[in-house]
Amino acid sequence: MTAIRVPLAAQPSQMLSIRLGQKSCRLKVYQKRTGLYLDAWVNDALVLAGALCRDRVWIVRSKANGFPGDLAFIDTQGRSDPEYTGLDARFQLLWEG
Repeated sequence: MTAIRVPLAAQPSQMLSIRLGQKSCRLKVYQKRTGLYLDAWVNDALVLAGALCRDRVWIVRSKANGFPGDLAFIDTQGRSDPEYTGLDARFQLLWEG
């Protein structure tokens, strides 16, 4: 399976709507003092809240919640956990269905 890059902006908080695996999804990515976090909705139902984003660690990890596939951040310049200032350039969010 091929990973697809989810487009993000270098902003401390953002919400985007995207079609993943034939499902309508919404993702909220936001920076806190303790790290970068992600919330996810499928068809307007919240399926994941307050997930801490780490480098190369799958975020969803369970098909039981209805999210199509999984998401992970990749540090393209090393092995650091993501922070908003490097989103989409250094820290890329990938989806694999």
